[in-house]
Amino acid sequence: MSATFYLLAAVAVIATVLVITHTNAVHALLYLIVSLLAVALIFFTLGAPFVAALELIIYAGAIMVLFIFVMMLLNLGQAATQQERRWLDPRLWVGPAILTIVLLAELAVTLSNTNRLAGGSVVGPKQVGILMFGPYLLGVELASILLLAGLVGAYHLARRDTRRERGEKPA
Repeated sequence: MSATFYLLAAVAVIATVLVITHTNAVHALLYLIVSLLAVALIFFTLGAPFVAALELIIYAGAIMVLFIFVMMLLNLGQAATQQERRWLDPRLWVGPAILTIVLLAELAVTLSNTNRLAGGSVVGPKQVGILMFGPYLLGVELASILLLAGLVGAYHLARRDTRRERGEKPA
């Protein structure tokens, strides 16, 4: 089980480094999805299938779809079309393909192993809820305030100033 953990951790770290170092935003998002899938598999192998499912549904699913939707909204016209043509180069897909194959192999090994929990126990949703709204309530609330601050900041950065568009002097 520890070999699986270390291999998944290596995939997550490598994919995260590629997210940070990649200059193309869409490719970085694809590497981020691979990283989030590796983290979900780590949770699953550690005996927390509920947290793994939340990781998949919330982060790898909903948030990444939102990021890709924003990228689609920021369509750059002809430059985006030329960039899409360059994405068809098979050399650009080697890294994500290798990491995905490793993750799929680890998932197959983990699911085929009947004794998947070596000394651990399965953590259910009720236990997670009791902990989140018990001793970790302050951390959960601080995380929600941080997300709200990010939302307000993103709104103010992205909003259009209609007074400038009408030619009026901003206040």
